[in-house]
Amino acid sequence: MTYATVMANLKLYDSNDACLAVAGDVAERFEAHVIGVAASEFSPPPYFTAGVAAQRLLDEANTSIEKRMSELEEQFRAAIAPRAKSVEWRSALTLPIDYVARQARAADIVVTGQGGPELSDPFRQADADDLVMRAGRPLLIAPQTTQWLDVRSCLIAWKDGPEARRAVADALPLLRKAKDVTIVEVLEQEGGRSGALARVHDVAAWLARHGISATGVIPEQVGHATEQIERVAATTGAGVVIAGAYGHSRLREWVLGGVTRQLLGNPGRCALLAR
Repeated sequence: MTYATVMANLKLYDSNDACLAVAGDVAERFEAHVIGVAASEFSPPPYFTAGVAAQRLLDEANTSIEKRMSELEEQFRAAIAPRAKSVEWRSALTLPIDYVARQARAADIVVTGQGGPELSDPFRQADADDLVMRAGRPLLIAPQTTQWLDVRSCLIAWKDGPEARRAVADALPLLRKAKDVTIVEVLEQEGGRSGALARVHDVAAWLARHGISATGVIPEQVGHATEQIERVAATTGAGVVIAGAYGHSRLREWVLGGVTRQLLGNPGRCALLAR
């Protein structure tokens, strides 16, 4: 298994430097084809008018969006073309999350930057918390300060369920590049250590059959998964944390598990999430 096609989700009005740096690293490591993708749609204000004035406002907004997309395409090609096997650009004047999620069918992995602390305008960009739920592909999230993809040490945040299993399977190409792989499972209640050890051992044995050596860690403390995973990641120097994404339906936003939310916003390291 490899990443033959990488998709870079570019945001029109935020910095894309980290996303492009990580997408370029993945492209180089796996000699991959890279698809740059961007979308945006005019969001009419509450006082939106009608008739000729409305059409003029719509035309001006669409022209501005198309100009920005053209600039993004130039930035994408300049950053990625020297590093990738080949490149391709896709963009559209439409709702970003719908468009990017559909285009993900063409990729093995989607690279995106982090979302901000505030809810973003869904007409302007497809954020990571939406994409992880809808893309149907592993999502590699690049914090804003990331300058390269550090896979020397990788941490698997294990929680026994289909999401974590898919995440580890999707991460196999990256894990094969790592020098150190750690599997951590945080106990949810007292008395569960023997079961956790058995699960972590199974994952390590499965990885070993794929040529990947991994070490299991079961912290002594029970609960507080977010803090404990971060502590192990810091101790092992993990450049990437791999985890399943846990979430439910939303009213204004996806209600994600605490670990998923922390990984989506962690400024210190990349995260590979799958659901």
